[in-house]
Amino acid sequence: MVLDFEDLDRIVSAHVLDRLDHYHLNDIIENPTAEWIAVWIWRALAPHLAGLRRVELFEMDGASVICRGEDPDAR
Repeated sequence: MVLDFEDLDRIVSAHVLDRLDHYHLNDIIENPTAEWIAVWIWRALAPHLAGLRRVELFEMDGASVICRGEDPDAR
C-alpha cells in the first residue's frame, strides 16, 4: 500500500475541496477552464502527495482533462 485512502481523502479535502467547493472559481483561478483547474489541483496536491503522477478532472461522462505535472505543455 502506498497511501491509505483515508489519508488521501484528508489531503484532497484540505488542499482542494475545502478551497474550491462553494466558492466562485473566478475568484481563485484566473482562467478557470477545466485545463487550468487541473493544473491548479496539481499544484495544490503535489507538495503533499509524493509520487503524484497525474490529475484527471471530469466535466461529465466522456469529457475529462489530464494534467501530468507542473508544466501542462511539457511533453
